[in-house]
Amino acid sequence: MPRGPEIYSAVNVTNISGFMDPKFRKPLVILFVSSTDSVEFARLSWALSRSAVVGLDAEWKPTRVQQSTFPTVSLLQIACRLAIPLDGESTEDLLVFLIDLLALPLPSIWELLSDLFVSPAVLKLGFRFKQDLKYLSSTFSSQGCDPGFDRVEPFLDITSIYSYLQPKQLGRRTKETKSLATICAEVLGISLSKELQCSDWSCRPLTKEQKIYAAADAHCLLEIFAVFQLKVGREDNCSHNVAELQSRNLHCGLKEILEAEAVSCCRVIRNFFPEASSIIRATAFSDFPKRVHIEDGVFSTTSCRYSIPMHESLFKIVRNYGEKIILKETDKKPKTSKRKGKRQSSTGAICREKRGGSSDDWQGLPPWDLSLGGDGCPKFLCDVMVEGLAKHLRCVGIDAAVPLSKKPESRELIEQAHKEKRVLLTRDAKLLRHDYLLKNQIYKVRSLLKNEQLLEVIETFQLKICEDQLMSRCTKCNGRFIQKPLTTEEAIEASKGFQVIPNCLFNKNIEFWQCMDCNQLYWEGTQYHNAVQKFIDVCKLN
Repeated sequence: MPRGPEIYSAVNVTNISGFMDPKFRKPLVILFVSSTDSVEFARLSWALSRSAVVGLDAEWKPTRVQQSTFPTVSLLQIACRLAIPLDGESTEDLLVFLIDLLALPLPSIWELLSDLFVSPAVLKLGFRFKQDLKYLSSTFSSQGCDPGFDRVEPFLDITSIYSYLQPKQLGRRTKETKSLATICAEVLGISLSKELQCSDWSCRPLTKEQKIYAAADAHCLLEIFAVFQLKVGREDNCSHNVAELQSRNLHCGLKEILEAEAVSCCRVIRNFFPEASSIIRATAFSDFPKRVHIEDGVFSTTSCRYSIPMHESLFKIVRNYGEKIILKETDKKPKTSKRKGKRQSSTGAICREKRGGSSDDWQGLPPWDLSLGGDGCPKFLCDVMVEGLAKHLRCVGIDAAVPLSKKPESRELIEQAHKEKRVLLTRDAKLLRHDYLLKNQIYKVRSLLKNEQLLEVIETFQLKICEDQLMSRCTKCNGRFIQKPLTTEEAIEASKGFQVIPNCLFNKNIEFWQCMDCNQLYWEGTQYHNAVQKFIDVCKLN
């Protein structure tokens, strides 16, 4: 298979700050497919024929109002874990293809995707992928590819995997709805940023950050499945060990049993699959009109383009845990509810009436205004949806607090904002309903990216930012710095048992600053100068 140019050859996701923590050690190859004549498209077809597990995800331009048609999918991500590494190189057994559905003629790839979605030789992974499939089907149908897509199987939802990985507890378990970022944090121990989720995916060209974000979303599905597969394999081995010990110990005395168990710890138990299991496996996928062939403990299909056979361990997972997504005719049309629409519109009218205007525009004076008895110093409270904005505001010298608890209720946010005389910044439209309780103290941030959010707040509240204010607050706790800088000796003494100061700073004439609230130490190093220059550019202080 020829190797062509790649947009991101061997991109290491661990080096992309803000997207993932250093947990994925293998380099991740990202290929952007925008033409059927390209090398990337040829590699896509080649990789799909050699993958037993793929992760699926899709992106589209977000809509703020209900529409009569489904959104048009702009990008389809397919993460492949190759059964055979590319050209024998183990470093490229993970590929993520970003398929540009706005550039490609959809009829040219419809058959390829249709075969993938129903191939019994490929397990598909997704996170609540039914909605994605609805939008994909609508997008392809609008381009003459009727009837679009109506099923995906075998399929395994990441939410089902997450439920299985949770420790079993006695009593009734409550079903929790977890986000993909939360599942990644709990299962993989990594931080998956969702900052670009609602960016405009219809805009071309996509930014480098958008491509990395999209690839990471699909790639993490494979990593979560790998944890699940390992746990299932361990449990199967334990059950086989117990079964063998029970069969061997059936006619043995206590002495023979103890001796045999001691010896079994040092043995490797091999599993042999009889002909009966092959018969079961041959009929497991009777829904698919394909001939199934069994050979050497694996199964394959003769009429499917995906020719790499599925391994026995993977087949067991499909047989025991596999699901399928089937779209009905009612699923292919957007659901509209006139009754719900009327209720929402009346609620919105009441809220607008109580606020005395549009919820999108800031009106009136902020609580820190001198005419209202304030001290003239802007103060904000950023809820959990805009916590990143809080750090940006602190970097430019603005007092920006965060909720006192990790999962605050609306009542707690309102009480904190009222008590501390702050403007509550949020992206949660539901909080605007409480605007009558906090007059001129709730503002909904429109922008999605942190830099744009910062500029929006500065412009809306007419904040005055100067270069002397930059990095004048603790980004960790929002506290103020001490008035007089510390010497190196004083900083070393203050950091004992609390913070490590790099040895390379000892011989330099550097001033240290300490937060008066959390005692965090700061110094004017490379990161400091880079941050200052960043916010000079963002705020256009030049």
